Amino acid sequence: MLTWEYCFAMLRYMAKYRNDLDYLVNVLKALSDAGRIRIVMALAEAGELCVCQVVELLGLAPSTVSKHLSILKQAGLIKSRKKGRWVYYSFTDSGEGVVIRDYLRDSLLNDETVLRDSEVVKKFLCEDIEVLCQRKLEN
Repeated sequence: MLTWEYCFAMLRYMAKYRNDLDYLVNVLKALSDAGRIRIVMALAEAGELCVCQVVELLGLAPSTVSKHLSILKQAGLIKSRKKGRWVYYSFTDSGEGVVIRDYLRDSLLNDETVLRDSEVVKKFLCEDIEVLCQRKLEN
């Protein structure tokens, strides 16, 4: 469950290891949107997702999803890699990223939207990524 104590513990951890106000502000801004939190939760579930999968999950325009991913990447929470035509996103290996991922996973464990998204992500992991991405390109 999301509690202020948990939030403050996370912020204390970040302040201890990253004594950087701008960094903290960027992380908090990155987490100030429900769509971006859904992306973080989906990445926590899957480990890595293609942009096409994130677009499908959120039901948003590719440009909107790209902006969300860019904000999360700028905050240092996620990283990207290109494979052929597709770009894949996953968490960074930073301690802060792990703390935030675990914090959100614990806090939103029973959230209806997160549970629905989790089921969709499980389907993605069974589906051929090439088929999904090609379908997204055709639409």
